[in-house]
Amino acid sequence: MTATAESVPAPAPASALMIEAKGLSKHYGALRAVDNLHFNVASGRIVGLIGRNGAGKTTALKAILGLTRCSGDLRVLGLNPLTQRDELMQHVCFIADTAVLPRWLRVDQAVEFMAGVHPRFDPKRADGFLARTEINRRSRIGELSKGMVTQLHLALIMAIDARLLVLDEPTLGLDLLYRRQFYDALLTDYFDKERTILVTTHQVEEVENLLTDVLFIDKGRIVLDSTMEALGQRFVQLQVGAGQLEAARALKPINDREIFGRHLLLFDGVERRALLPLGELHIPTVADLFVAMMQGATA
Repeated sequence: MTATAESVPAPAPASALMIEAKGLSKHYGALRAVDNLHFNVASGRIVGLIGRNGAGKTTALKAILGLTRCSGDLRVLGLNPLTQRDELMQHVCFIADTAVLPRWLRVDQAVEFMAGVHPRFDPKRADGFLARTEINRRSRIGELSKGMVTQLHLALIMAIDARLLVLDEPTLGLDLLYRRQFYDALLTDYFDKERTILVTTHQVEEVENLLTDVLFIDKGRIVLDSTMEALGQRFVQLQVGAGQLEAARALKPINDREIFGRHLLLFDGVERRALLPLGELHIPTVADLFVAMMQGATA
């Protein structure tokens, strides 16, 4: 049944976990798109699902949104995404890498349409966001730049009182200014401790300061599931001091690279006191950690 503005919105299902996946699998013949995934996403978190092209991110997102059938057990807000999708979609919003909005529709008509079909949409909230942009309310969507279409899409989504927001490469193709505005608006005007954001992106450097948790996925499997705080405790990057390279390598780094004559070694679970005499210690960025782990997997 299609929801209308007159419909009484169903209360959000009570669950401490937004997403619970146990043994989630999807195979296409010999190809394992996702392979026995186990992970949880708690309420009030911003989680980065990070992986290479073809790693299984899109299949996992489609399963969460009830768009593809997988084996295993999957619950989103305590609901089965396939059999209870109508109820689930009252509490979940999705932004893909390309905002699909009719080019002939005017901006004000898009706001009116959303107000008529979604019971949790607040047109005043959408108007407030649009007022901070350069978007003309009488313009047709086909007349807007890609950045403006993304801003409009975000305004429509943020005006929905949803508990889970799924972002799949939401700023792909946008310039730096629009990307920064997008994430600033997301944090300032949308996110709170009752909501959860799940984001996939290849622009890891731009979102890692926003994230509370990361999930690395490779070849259909979760290879790292951690809070950002725990990453800084578990992993350390060593800039090797003069004459210390052999001793540092003896401690078995998970990644070893040389940049402009400097050796940078990444360690997993090695005591810092063992590394301190060997050079300078740094907390690796999420991007550096991801590259190191993927290079190790390839090797």
